[in-house]
Amino acid sequence: MKTITINVSEPVYEDFQRFAQKMDRKASELIREAMEAYRQQHMLRRTSLRDRRPASVGGPIQPITSEDDLLGEMLHDLRD
Repeated sequence: MKTITINVSEPVYEDFQRFAQKMDRKASELIREAMEAYRQQHMLRRTSLRDRRPASVGGPIQPITSEDDLLGEMLHDLRD
């Protein structure tokens, strides 16, 4: 394990010390766990499109009929 020095505000460190004492643990353990949680969530996050949830962008602007050529509309270049 690597020993490091970090600077934190007094209130933050005091909160960690109080909570660690309540949990019968050391503040350094809690800080290591917090760092690992951050690492897992932000640094090692590997998601694929299959892991993503669909986002709702609302409904259609106008009703769609069976005669509508949606592919043609999507491919139509408005600059023509």
